[in-house]
Amino acid sequence: MSKDIHTDAVNYLFDAVLSLKDRDECYTFFEDICTVNELLALSQRFEVAYMLREQKTYLDIAEKTGASTATISRVNRSLNYGNDGYDLVFSRIGKKQE
Repeated sequence: MSKDIHTDAVNYLFDAVLSLKDRDECYTFFEDICTVNELLALSQRFEVAYMLREQKTYLDIAEKTGASTATISRVNRSLNYGNDGYDLVFSRIGKKQE
């Protein structure tokens, strides 16, 4: 059973993220709230999700991103059985520039 993430604290965090106006503000905020490794892990998962949607193989994804097969599998499970959050964002930002 997973924890309910719909809390006042999470709402406050999301409101903070939604208040950011541009990429520079995102860098400023996320560099304060996340460690470098946390931020890189989030960006790695996002890149893995994109590559999975592009039908790349686990081997290709692991070689390009450095992600473990366990991480790739977790992201794949989210893509297939999650809340469609990745697809929502991908549809809004368009194709990632290589």
